[in-house]
Amino acid sequence: MVRPGLRSRSLRRVYRRTPGGSTVVHYERRKPGPARCARCGRPLGGVPRGRPPRVRRLSKTAKRPERPYGGVLCSTCLAEMIFEAIAGSS
Repeated sequence: MVRPGLRSRSLRRVYRRTPGGSTVVHYERRKPGPARCARCGRPLGGVPRGRPPRVRRLSKTAKRPERPYGGVLCSTCLAEMIFEAIAGSS
């Protein structure tokens, strides 16, 4: 019987083959959901889905796109906001 702490469905089961040929079950924490646009709610491209320790090891440019509001707004919403700012200022 598996440890009671591992019986939770909050842990995902990953089946691994060992060099001896048997299959064992590893229990891993699940990935968080994708980062979402603050304006429209679409999943953001270029922002990794990963557990915080793994994301922390990435470089700053690998964590989010290098553009204004990168990692906060999707490219479509950013283009709309820039267009509105230009159209509204004139």
